[in-house]
Amino acid sequence: MTEKKLNLTGNILRIERASIHDGSGLRTVVFFKGCPLNCSWCSTPESKHFEYEKGFAKELCLACGRCIEACPNDAISLSQDNRAVVTDRNLCDNCFSCADVCPSHAVKPYGTRMTVSAVMDEVRKDEIFFYHSGGGVTLSGGEPISQSSFAAALLEESKKLGINTTVESCLYGHFNSVEKLLPWLDTIYVDIKQMDGVIHREWTGQDNQLILDNLVEIDRSDSSPTIIVRVPLVPGFNDGDENLLATLQYCKGLSNLKSLEILPYHRLGIDTYRYLEQNYSQCSDIAPPTVERLSERIAFLKKQNSGLAIFSGSGFNEE
Repeated sequence: MTEKKLNLTGNILRIERASIHDGSGLRTVVFFKGCPLNCSWCSTPESKHFEYEKGFAKELCLACGRCIEACPNDAISLSQDNRAVVTDRNLCDNCFSCADVCPSHAVKPYGTRMTVSAVMDEVRKDEIFFYHSGGGVTLSGGEPISQSSFAAALLEESKKLGINTTVESCLYGHFNSVEKLLPWLDTIYVDIKQMDGVIHREWTGQDNQLILDNLVEIDRSDSSPTIIVRVPLVPGFNDGDENLLATLQYCKGLSNLKSLEILPYHRLGIDTYRYLEQNYSQCSDIAPPTVERLSERIAFLKKQNSGLAIFSGSGFNEE
C-alpha cells in the first residue's frame, strides 16, 4: 500500500478487541463515527453524528473544578448546587481538554481522527488471536461506507496481512462507495430493518430502496462477499408476519446469502443518550422482545420451508 493510502484519515469512534458477535472467531472491531440513518432504537447514539461529541456522566462528577480551569472557552461552570459541572454546549468546541484532566472519567469523549496506519497498528496487536480463532477485523459503525476510501484502505491492508475482513453496514449510500470495499471484503453483514419504505423512513429517517438495491448489486458483483442479513427485531416496528415474510422473500433472491439472523432489540445505549443529553425517542416505551417471542418469530420463519439458514444472532439457542 502506498504511503498516501496509509496516511488517509477517518473519524473513528473506538476500537474494541476480542468481540465474538461481529463475525467469525475473535474480532477486532473498528467502529466508525457517523451514520446516514437515524434509527429510533439505535444502541450507539454516540456513533450517529460525524462530528466529535462529548458525553457527561453527572453521577461520576466530583465537582473538583479541574475541567473549569482547563476549558479554553469558558464553557464549563459549577451547577447551582455546586455538586456537579454544567457545560454551555454553544461555547463548547469539543476540544476534550476537560476529558484530559477529569479524575473520575465523568467526561466522555466520543470520536477521534486516526490514520490507516494508526488503526492497523492496533489491529496487528491481535493477529495471533485471529489465526488461532479464525477471526479477523470488522469495520462497524456508525457506517463504514460513509468513509469509503478510508474503509477500503483498511480492508486492503488487512488482506495483505492475511487477515479475514468483515463489514457491518446499513448500506445507505451510493453504490460506487460500496464498490470500493468489495475487492478486499470476505463477509458483509447488512441490516434489513423494515421492507415497507414508508415505515422505514418514519423510524430511521430514510427510505429503504437504496439499501435493497445496493444489496442486490453486491450479490450480482463478480467479487461478491459472503452476505449475512440481520433483522433487528423491534416490537411494533418489524416483528409482524407480513414484514418478516416480505424480508424472507427478498432474501431468497440473493445468491450469496449465507444466513438470516434475527437480533433482539435491546436498550444498552440508554445511559449514553443521557450522557449526550438526548431523548431515547419513540422507543422509550418499547420493551425488548422476550426469549419466547424471539424463538416464536424464528420458528415462524423456519416453517416457510425457504431452505435458508435462519437463527438468532444473539447467542441464544432457539431450538
